[in-house]
Amino acid sequence: MGVISRGIRNAFRNIIRTFSITFILALSIAMSLVMLLALKTVQAKIDSVKGSIGNTITVSPAGVRGFEGGGDLLTAADLSTIASVPNVTNAVSVMTDRMNTNQDTNLQSAIDPGTFGGRQRQRNGETVTPDNGSGGANRNGSTNVNRTFTMPITVTATSDLNSLASLSVGSFNITTGSKFDPSVDQNVALVGTDLAAKNNLSVGSTFKAYNTDVTVAGIFDTGNKFTNSAVVMPLKTVQRLSGQTDQFNSIIVQASSIDSLSSVQSAIKDKLGSKADVVSQQDTSNQAIAPLQNIKTISLYSLIGSVVAGSIIIFLTMLMIVRERRREIGVLKAIGSSNLKIVSQFTVESLALTVMSSAIGIILGFIFSNPVLKVLINNSEAGVANAAPGQGARGGGMFISRLGGGLNNARDALQNLHAVVGWEIILYGVLAAIAIAVIGSANPAFIIAKVRPAEVMRAE
Repeated sequence: MGVISRGIRNAFRNIIRTFSITFILALSIAMSLVMLLALKTVQAKIDSVKGSIGNTITVSPAGVRGFEGGGDLLTAADLSTIASVPNVTNAVSVMTDRMNTNQDTNLQSAIDPGTFGGRQRQRNGETVTPDNGSGGANRNGSTNVNRTFTMPITVTATSDLNSLASLSVGSFNITTGSKFDPSVDQNVALVGTDLAAKNNLSVGSTFKAYNTDVTVAGIFDTGNKFTNSAVVMPLKTVQRLSGQTDQFNSIIVQASSIDSLSSVQSAIKDKLGSKADVVSQQDTSNQAIAPLQNIKTISLYSLIGSVVAGSIIIFLTMLMIVRERRREIGVLKAIGSSNLKIVSQFTVESLALTVMSSAIGIILGFIFSNPVLKVLINNSEAGVANAAPGQGARGGGMFISRLGGGLNNARDALQNLHAVVGWEIILYGVLAAIAIAVIGSANPAFIIAKVRPAEVMRAE
């Protein structure tokens, strides 16, 4: 007990020095804690961004983009080839088509074509005539666009209704009715809420699709105007009714992890050759995660630097104290104190200074963790803003692609990055403080052991 009490009293022998050392060391410990918080927060966010971006690959026929281009569709044989690639956990086949009102279906689209729809109609070689003044300027210089034109109905068929990527939606909620079995050839469909309201459809209602009666099995909501104006049908049904048996517009491939995307993409390209375009989210993922990795790297180096700085501060402090007390050490050794007791006394003094600094440093770390993290975020957001968004291979009139959402997810991740303090962080801070005290006291303790009482007394 005497060794501990003397060590604690010695820590306060010089109040000015004690205050100065405590303040400087507290700043170092606070910076260590801030960087540790940033490191753990960013790592958690990296994992979150990876999960939000996904690990999917879109395979589409070469030369085909949406409902434009040319070439041959993918086949069941291509699906089997893709499924055999290592690290492919799932391959969902997708068929998309469009039905024209009064030709293929009796449904009326819930989307007003507006000026943009009119421009698409012109590009298909159709004539657009002015209306009564409700339209806007068109491609040929006319001031209005005929709004009697009805947009086609988009039909999507997938082998897995639980795959949001195959539907290219962020959410897919059945408001009434239920899902059908996508593997069974049956004349049923799920209808978007807007399309159902436009055509007065409910569960059990029928409508014409490819001039065939189709029953509404359920009504879905995606939270999006375009997708809520579409129809989802069984894959084999659409293939049969559209005359495209065993053919697909695209195949959505799920890799085992985001880290295996590149190898899976290369393997699919090698197997399918020039007949397919293979687009993965690897580049989007890299662009989205890059700024977070920069913050992580800065945090790691700063953490190491702060711990080293704290160790050097306590080392120089204890070295200075030991040199000042050489006579005291010599007297203690002369009256029989062992090296262990003397070293323990100085270690306790070092721990006392470090514990006080830790208490202040932890408080400062909690206060400044989010402001410092915000500075790192502001310096990294430019990298996300300048990154080019990824483009899906499906495009065109299909459901809105999610491949380009990676950078938006990363931007949201950066903007919502907040350090969360847990008990484990406090424990790490205390352990780091103890490590700083022990490391800083190691060399001075070695000096203490070499002090010879006779030499010290003779020098005095």
